[in-house]
Amino acid sequence: MLLEGEAGSGKSQLAKYVAYSLGLPFYAWLVRSTSSAQDGLYSYDAILRLHDVHVAQLPGQKPVAKRDPQDPMHYVRWGALGNAFQLKDCPAVVLIDEIDKADIDFPNDLLTVLDDPRECSIREADLPPIAATHPPIVIITSNKEKGNLPAPFLRRCIYSYIRFPNDTDLKAIITAHQADRVPGMVADDQLTDAAVQRFLALRDRDDLFKKPGTSELLDWLQALARAVERSVRGQEGPNADELITRLRNRDIQLPFPEVLFKLRADWQRYVLAAAR
Repeated sequence: MLLEGEAGSGKSQLAKYVAYSLGLPFYAWLVRSTSSAQDGLYSYDAILRLHDVHVAQLPGQKPVAKRDPQDPMHYVRWGALGNAFQLKDCPAVVLIDEIDKADIDFPNDLLTVLDDPRECSIREADLPPIAATHPPIVIITSNKEKGNLPAPFLRRCIYSYIRFPNDTDLKAIITAHQADRVPGMVADDQLTDAAVQRFLALRDRDDLFKKPGTSELLDWLQALARAVERSVRGQEGPNADELITRLRNRDIQLPFPEVLFKLRADWQRYVLAAAR
């Protein structure tokens, strides 16, 4: 399954939810710019093996515990797909997160791993290939940072687009994350409602180069909550009523805009222009 949607729309969390709901093992593969399809199966640390060989030859040195240079499997580190292929009792859910970060050939190379016969051969060891008893449930996320993915890859995917959360969904996300934030982040329902409505109104504008996502919203609410806490303690700063007024009046500059705007063009349009 290929999931597309903005950052913060819940693509990665959906993969975790599928694993949780089905009671299946979950393996995450966070793709980087240097990732290759082989990394999803395993990586082999030849440098570490060579190091252990040299250390073992030094006088008075003891071999490293649990690592035998004679056994190449001691230097194999399994990737998400490699772990999934080895399961005998059930399939696993494998998240391949942010496929766009990799090289342009990565998606097509990945097909050779995901297509039948779905097996993994350890080139550095004289062992039979490891074939997947249960094909894994593979969920791939994309932000379309580099345009469309290759057609042969897309042809093999089940596609779904995750829309950005609405106000009800955002409030549920805020509630779910409040334990990880400062105490009282959502204690004031009016402040939260005003912030969410102003946030969505900001996202509805067509002149933003980078629309803020759920991560920025949570950080913004944290900044608002801390301002209220300072006011309650008698320190300088706006109180909850003042912040709610500023949030509801869209002709007034946003409080803490530096948390929401991350590009100079947006900053100049909404912050510097308002300051004049």
